[in-house]
Amino acid sequence: MRLIKTYFFIFFCFVLSCHSFAQNKAESPWPNSSNINQPWARWWWMGSAVDQPNLKKSLLDFHNAGIGGVEITPIYGVKGEENNFIDYLSPKWLEMLDYTIHISDSLHMQVDMVLGTGWPYGGSHVTLQNAATKLIIEKYQLKKNETIDKNIVLENTKEKVPAELLYVVAYGNDGSYVNLTNLLKDKNSKVSDKGIEGNPVSLQNPLKPNKLKWKAGKTDYTIYAVFSGKTGQQVKRAAPGGSGYTLDHYSEEALNAYVVPFNNAFKGHEGKIRAIFNDSYEVYGTDFTPKFFEEFKTLRGYDLKQQMPLLLNETDNEIGNRIRSDYKQTIADLLLNKFDKPWTAWANSKNFKTKLQAHGSPGNLIDLYASADIPECETFGSMPFDIPGFRREKDDIREGDADPVMLKFSSSAAHISGKNLVSSETFTWLREHFKTALSQCKPEAEDLMLNGVNHIFLHGSTYSPTRAVWPGWQFYASVNFNANNSIWEDAPALFSYISNCQSLLQQGKPDNEILLYWPIFDVWDKYQKGNLFFQFKIHSLSEWLHGTSFYNTTKSLLKKGYGVDFISDNFIAEAKVMDGKISLPGGTFKSLIIPSCKKMPLATLQKLIALKKQGAIIIFEGLPESVPGFNDYKKQEQELQNLLKTNNEFVKPVSDIFIALENEKIKPETLVNSGLKFIRRDVNGEKIYYLVNHTPETVDEFIPLQIGNKEVIILDPLTKEAGNAIVKKSSSNTLVKIKIEPGQSYFLKTENTASQKKWNYYEPVTEAISLKGNWKINFDKGGPKLPSAATLSTLESWTKLSPEAEAFSGSATYTLEFENPNNKIENWSLNLGDVRESAKVWLNDEFIGTAWSVPYKLNIKNLKSGKNILKIQVTNLSANRIRDKELKGEEWKIFYEINMVDKDYKKFDATKWNPMPSGLLGPITITPLKTTN
Repeated sequence: MRLIKTYFFIFFCFVLSCHSFAQNKAESPWPNSSNINQPWARWWWMGSAVDQPNLKKSLLDFHNAGIGGVEITPIYGVKGEENNFIDYLSPKWLEMLDYTIHISDSLHMQVDMVLGTGWPYGGSHVTLQNAATKLIIEKYQLKKNETIDKNIVLENTKEKVPAELLYVVAYGNDGSYVNLTNLLKDKNSKVSDKGIEGNPVSLQNPLKPNKLKWKAGKTDYTIYAVFSGKTGQQVKRAAPGGSGYTLDHYSEEALNAYVVPFNNAFKGHEGKIRAIFNDSYEVYGTDFTPKFFEEFKTLRGYDLKQQMPLLLNETDNEIGNRIRSDYKQTIADLLLNKFDKPWTAWANSKNFKTKLQAHGSPGNLIDLYASADIPECETFGSMPFDIPGFRREKDDIREGDADPVMLKFSSSAAHISGKNLVSSETFTWLREHFKTALSQCKPEAEDLMLNGVNHIFLHGSTYSPTRAVWPGWQFYASVNFNANNSIWEDAPALFSYISNCQSLLQQGKPDNEILLYWPIFDVWDKYQKGNLFFQFKIHSLSEWLHGTSFYNTTKSLLKKGYGVDFISDNFIAEAKVMDGKISLPGGTFKSLIIPSCKKMPLATLQKLIALKKQGAIIIFEGLPESVPGFNDYKKQEQELQNLLKTNNEFVKPVSDIFIALENEKIKPETLVNSGLKFIRRDVNGEKIYYLVNHTPETVDEFIPLQIGNKEVIILDPLTKEAGNAIVKKSSSNTLVKIKIEPGQSYFLKTENTASQKKWNYYEPVTEAISLKGNWKINFDKGGPKLPSAATLSTLESWTKLSPEAEAFSGSATYTLEFENPNNKIENWSLNLGDVRESAKVWLNDEFIGTAWSVPYKLNIKNLKSGKNILKIQVTNLSANRIRDKELKGEEWKIFYEINMVDKDYKKFDATKWNPMPSGLLGPITITPLKTTN
């Protein structure tokens, strides 16, 4: 019997060890990495003064740091480099492009590029006919029985570019209208006014085209001369060979002419460029295209020429606002259907994708973003975070525009249209030049990813050859990510974090349950000082987003814990109902909420009611009062009201959308009550949660997930550690034990059976122990020259050591010997305190990790009994070195056009700065830990 028990015990141990071995050898929960997971960089080619050796070096630098691809944007050049400038699309330029693609391929990187230089689209081959256009009106008053006899010419002396006269129309005070255009077009015409007073007179002098001689009858007239003018806008920040007019973005003919040189240049490049990029819409004041009136009549169903006084009146009235709304909608339709969609079709025909920043456009952002293969948003400036130790010095920032609601326009467009990637122009003007720390990048990137971005582009990196004296060539809008900037030393840690996050955020599909209708016609219907051109800019959210019912509903839904995507009228038209869910090209949604709005197209309301009758959950916060636009609006308005009345039971507004959602068993993620931010994705029925703590408090509790009976893996994107969490299961949800400090983030991944080793939960055994003693500091690399070594008994900024140290930017290694305070402890937390700005850590010559973000903590295993040696290599910012350079009068700002400006677009002057604290400021502590699994 004893022998049997012994065998059983051995067998049991064997099974247990096999199980343990299997767990240790479990398949990694991290996806295989690819260059799409990694961050990419916008790569400015100054003057396109590039050469093969420096291109190769730059690409190797990118690759070794963990950047997966580049987006080439040629811009203005460097003074003194004129002989090295390469004209855009010249044979030499295309040779450099080919070489870049070749080296990138060998490094498993990819290449995007702009279809032009600088921004927006335009260039030397854009003819005046195809240049950005604006509407110009000249008015003439004509008393009854008087005759106008003059050349109809543009009398505005401010217009530097010739304008083409399109129409001349007259409006009588009695409401009469006459089109006088034919009198100008055909000198032999004898047009009758068909009862409208005024006698047409044919042109008498063929040498004076556009001469009008016409007599009014028994009423006063206002004559409108309609000109197609040109904005005169040139390409901003153009590179050599790329200067010229900005393109007309409402004309497919203009687009087709624009791509002709690229058709020739890209022969043989099909599929070799990953994507074609189009920057944010910065085509200013362009409210017209030569065929606008014809397009308007086709799209809106009436002749705009007959309504010019109402269109151009300077009073806030319903009819004028309706006509102007039609005008803005037509601009939007032309941009979408005559430019953005054909642009994507052109690129796809060459096996390129498109990447579009739609913000700033005068159109429906959802539709415009969705027209591209990769919608792209952007951040500009610095956002506040409540993370203890997170620095945001007022003198070094400009207030940011990264409103989560604004960011969701691009990701929503991708989600509803079925585009897996959402990119972002990231870190633009995050801080003043040379003053951005890696720690300040992390929460900004996290907010982007929390709002659907999963393909981050650094803004950016300037090509800088080895011959360029430090700091090398610089783009005027910070941040500059390249080897000349000291933060490059530890930037791979930031890039690795982004890559780890994006590897999971590119898995499966987005998992937002709610659609929210964007009532854009309420914006277009506003008077807006009579403007015909309205841009949906990220820098002016107060004009169109903040304070609206749409914005407030979005904020309340997100705060409650619901996942939300926005939907436009066009996408509502595409929606279907499948198994009670709303089906779109990008997936299915549990419900659609209609915020309070004044104007809604009749077709949209009809479709909403049809969807609801088919079983879709559609919740109305309020009902529209009318239809937008002018044509036949009284009749349509009555139809809308009748539709609402006859379908009262389907469109009855709710007083509380959260009660309505609860009644439909659509539940929020109540984990937000802990203060955590989240986004959720679905991978074949399993869920991925990205959790971020931007609060000042540690979240240490069981948090609920709205999925029942699941095991959950915790994944740390900072370290790539992973393990199965402690969970409490029920049929309706799963409670997950989590401890997440301010500034930290984790992923949670659900599964049916635990597949990983157990996640380690640590608690301190005692209070933190300060590491004291004599710190030896040696300056390793950087400039302008290496300061002398020093010994510190108290940690303080190395700028206090000497004038050389005050001017120094680079890396220095601190070394400390200390005794193990407790040999029984197996795990310790090393807290570096205040680090300026990032640190690599070795313990007893074993590399522990890089501390580059708040909190500056690393877990370490057993300390040696007795003496231990801690080495910390700290890298500061480049600010002190550039300050020193300017104090010495060494000029480095040698760039054409804008040259260098500060964050407020004023003259850059680092001599006004104080030295920035650098190195380890402490206190540095170790805390004994115990596991509480």
